[in-house]
Amino acid sequence: MLEVIDLSVLALFVPTFFFVSITPGMCMTLALTLGMTVGVRRTGWMMLGELAGVALVAVSAVLGIAALMLRYPEAFQLFKYAGGAYLAWLGIQMWRARGRMVMVAPEDRAKGPPPARAALALQGFLTAVANPKGWAFFIALLPPFISDDRPLAPQLVVLIAIILLLETLCMLIYATGGRTLSRLLERGENVRLINRIAGTLMLSVGGWLAFG
Repeated sequence: MLEVIDLSVLALFVPTFFFVSITPGMCMTLALTLGMTVGVRRTGWMMLGELAGVALVAVSAVLGIAALMLRYPEAFQLFKYAGGAYLAWLGIQMWRARGRMVMVAPEDRAKGPPPARAALALQGFLTAVANPKGWAFFIALLPPFISDDRPLAPQLVVLIAIILLLETLCMLIYATGGRTLSRLLERGENVRLINRIAGTLMLSVGGWLAFG
């Protein structure tokens, strides 16, 4: 792996994507809700669909930017600066955010037969693909971790594999956390703490892209 991607890149990439994934959002809220209503095992089908959607968005983002860079090589540095500025802006917004998650009360649990596995997988896939923030995030953050001095395909495989592992871990945390996690995230200060950790990492990555 170290021959494919530099260790210093992974040291920044892994914690950044972990805290971005663990930040409450559409997919994590869905995992939490389904974990409480249909159970963790059945929520796994939604996770499979969500992971397929995340992989599709990530690959599309990298290949789209890579095609642009091959056609306009001089745009690479400009893209790095623009990406760094965007991530710094995201970091500031995360620091300023005051969000609360919408929780599912016990009396609101699903009644009747559980949703079909295919329906859950489709729900997860569409949630990932239809999320505009996910597209913007992958376009801004993922390509700059790709080195133009090394083959694209092996780097892409390693980075997306790491993303999917982190995404799976975070969804399992939300799905299995149930009521305990929902009570913690109902408190605004806990959500703000997660946002500020992720925001600090965004600011660090933005500086690294611009000046590294």
